[in-house]
Amino acid sequence: MTHGYTAGTGTGPEPAPSYGIPQQPGPEQRQEPAPAAAKPGRDRYLDLLRSIALVRVVAYHLFGWAWLTVLFPSMGVMFALAGSLMARSLKRPALSVIKSRVRRLLPPLWAFSAVVLTLLFVSGWNPVKDPDNGGTLGVVQLVNYIVPIGAPPFPWHIGSPHGLLEDTWAEEAAGPLWYLRAYLWFVVASPLLLWLFRRVPWVTLLAPLGLTAIVGTGLVTIPGETGNAVTDFAVYGGCWVLGIAHQEGFLAKIPRYAAVSCATLVMALGLWWASGHQGDEGWDLNSIPLGQACWSFGFVVILLQYSPSWQELPGRLRRWDKLVTLSNNRAVTIYLWHNMLIMATFPLVDLLYDLPFMGSDAASSALDTTYSLWTFVVAWPLIGLAILAFGWVEDVAAKRSPRLWPDGTSRGRAGSRDGGHRRQGA
Repeated sequence: MTHGYTAGTGTGPEPAPSYGIPQQPGPEQRQEPAPAAAKPGRDRYLDLLRSIALVRVVAYHLFGWAWLTVLFPSMGVMFALAGSLMARSLKRPALSVIKSRVRRLLPPLWAFSAVVLTLLFVSGWNPVKDPDNGGTLGVVQLVNYIVPIGAPPFPWHIGSPHGLLEDTWAEEAAGPLWYLRAYLWFVVASPLLLWLFRRVPWVTLLAPLGLTAIVGTGLVTIPGETGNAVTDFAVYGGCWVLGIAHQEGFLAKIPRYAAVSCATLVMALGLWWASGHQGDEGWDLNSIPLGQACWSFGFVVILLQYSPSWQELPGRLRRWDKLVTLSNNRAVTIYLWHNMLIMATFPLVDLLYDLPFMGSDAASSALDTTYSLWTFVVAWPLIGLAILAFGWVEDVAAKRSPRLWPDGTSRGRAGSRDGGHRRQGA
């Protein structure tokens, strides 16, 4: 969370708009014929970023290490890549693009929701009688499992704490759905954002940071899920617009030294704010909206400024080509299912304690020490099973022939990259 991208300059016979930025002489402005292999919308560097973002998301939700949000702000990167694809697609009529994006998003969500709701109802959950979800209002809110316009209802505890899944599994399962809600609202807003960006680029680019300073710092408080939705839109809006700026060629016209210097200052502002507003999780930027917004914004600027626009993964990275292709083709599936699958790893790893050679204190102590590592190892085969079981829904949603394991092997390199660039970012 996917995309078709260009490397930052406009495509087609018309020159990209200058946005009032003085043109800097450099390789990107030389009138040289493009290589025959270079095709618009194919950038393995951006595919690699998306794959790294997904791995980081899984690691964060499993280990809970707050410093991972600083090391690599995955959600900001994923929203930026999605914004770039959306801007590229809006060369077509806006309504058809929005319909296409929504169509690609909803069927994978429906498959996930069908499993989650079935488990909830079989476990005895009744949204009408759930005091945490407002009775009848909880039934109405079930629509968010179908179209993620708000927060879906779920019981905070269900089942047994000692069951196959902990009794908080419903909360963990619903956790990733905020991203789909934010993505949907960004998609709907993209025609307006693109229109505004082409007229007042700097205002459009920086406005989300200003909005975050208002709604993400307590200066103005919007209660309930409406407040959460507005805050998410503000925090990651700058990254989405950065994706638009990248696609429009805006970032390529800013001297690199200026872009990186300003991005570093914005990131420093984010860390300074975070240092004085840490919660129970310390440096976890997910709980510090302004810190997250500034750090993600600057981080994405630097990533996109140094974007090498690879047509192939270079050197040693090429060994990861199939996994990068697979993760891009199944980004929505991986993101939707990973939290539930992480919870399933714990009872599986616990089975190791019952092995005959685990009777000694030394063996048990070794497993205790490496427990989190084993859960990380076990999580990926489970994610692989989810790809096999539900990933094909993404192909159906995109009106492609269903594929069980789309790592590019069967279609060759061209086909693998093509599949990775024509899907939404999640």
